[in-house]
Amino acid sequence: MVVAAEKQIGAVVFFGPPAAGKGTQARQMAKRLGIPHISTGDMIRAEVAAGTTLGQEARAIMEKGELIPDEIVNRMVRERLKQPDCRRGFVLDGYPRTRGQAQALENMLQGNDEPMTVFNIQLPAEDAVRRITGRRTCPKCGTIYNLYGHPPRDPGRCDLDQTPLVMRTDDREEVIRGRLECYERDTRPVVDYFRQQGQAIHEIDGSLPAEAISDRLCRILSPA
Repeated sequence: MVVAAEKQIGAVVFFGPPAAGKGTQARQMAKRLGIPHISTGDMIRAEVAAGTTLGQEARAIMEKGELIPDEIVNRMVRERLKQPDCRRGFVLDGYPRTRGQAQALENMLQGNDEPMTVFNIQLPAEDAVRRITGRRTCPKCGTIYNLYGHPPRDPGRCDLDQTPLVMRTDDREEVIRGRLECYERDTRPVVDYFRQQGQAIHEIDGSLPAEAISDRLCRILSPA
């Protein structure tokens, strides 16, 4: 179901540790609401794949499990939000991750009278490690599997084209634990910052089935 075109959605923001399901839910919500899904991770990975200067810098940072500097990410998001398809609203995936990014987002929205809806998907650290280290990707078609939750029928090969699956370098356990440390240090406090600013935070249990999470998000974003 897509929300009526005239409804103003504003900014929809997702928080949660790596593997909490933010990306999956963000894409689904964007589709249901008929607004763009803006993933800073996808934007950065596109730069890496293209081999740009930014991409080369980002690759080195990502492989260490560290966050891309705020000034780079803020510039990318600011330019994206100027596009016409963001007028009714947009779903942010992976942004903001630091207090500096949160303040930059507030500045971007200032004067637009756009509402903001913030979701915080919670997931224990060990569950996050298990989910990510079990992830495998088809380098040909991009299909993602998980050895524990959604394994391929033929172990090690894509169901669609039989291409051998690969593990992304940033899915290694040592990298994941570094990302979790970054999340606890830099991103979790952003939730508290928004709360202190008077922003309502919708807490979501990330261990629930994906369908149950989606239904709850829809009820919040599109109440009857």
